[in-house]
Amino acid sequence: MSFWEKIVSGVGTFWEQFVNNTGLTIIRTLAFLVLGLVVIRIVQIIARSASLKSKRLDRAASTFVLSILTVVLYIALVIVLVSSLGFSTAGIIAAFSAVALAVALALKDSLGSLANGVIIIFTKPFKKGDSVKIGDYTGSVQEIRLFNTKILTPDNDTVIIPNSDVLGSELVNYSTMPMRRIAFNFSVAYGEDPETVKRVVLEGVKAIPNVVDTPAPSVVITDYQASAVGYSVRVWTPNEFYWTTHAAIRDTVLKVLNENGLEIPYDRLEVTMRPNASYGGDEK
Repeated sequence: MSFWEKIVSGVGTFWEQFVNNTGLTIIRTLAFLVLGLVVIRIVQIIARSASLKSKRLDRAASTFVLSILTVVLYIALVIVLVSSLGFSTAGIIAAFSAVALAVALALKDSLGSLANGVIIIFTKPFKKGDSVKIGDYTGSVQEIRLFNTKILTPDNDTVIIPNSDVLGSELVNYSTMPMRRIAFNFSVAYGEDPETVKRVVLEGVKAIPNVVDTPAPSVVITDYQASAVGYSVRVWTPNEFYWTTHAAIRDTVLKVLNENGLEIPYDRLEVTMRPNASYGGDEK
């Protein structure tokens, strides 16, 4: 056998052993890798398209779902590739479980906020732009994230609230209903006629823009105070005009009471001087 024949024979034997031993395994694994990446890409496109068409998922929710789906698909692909190479997947799964447990323990508070963020995104107690009160903070919702919620207060302060605190605090959404009621309390002296008070105040508030006729405005006596009668004027207004109407009612009530000579009580201090009394110093 010549030199070249030995080389050709050796190369053929090498490739035969390579194919029989590890070649097919490597080729099969590479095929699984390419196919897996293609499948993941197709699933991402389909899921993204479905989330955009869905009316029940907002942008934050669809992004979260796509992220979780992508992570799960890549983990599944790694397990398939490892199995294709002939390794045991039990160890890989156990390693993933140990890592997940360690991460969960280290990020317990963050994962709690994450879970609450998922609840907020899917249950939608409020949405971007809503006027809300969360605990001690009142403002407009600017952004709903997976770990926290950002609101803008009337003083133009940005407040970042962890989602665990959002669901753990008292939550009031002022933007849920299209109409809101305003109840403004004021006091008038006992000597004034209640029917006159009700009439002039009611006429004044009915003339305020954005005060609706249905439900009808009303003025009622609420209590009898030490030196005055307590009244409450109650009107309904569209949600977007709440604060403008509230300010107009305060101005209107004061204006009509003064114009009609109706006394608004205030605290007074009377001092009586006794004749021939000595106040400080030595008598002479």
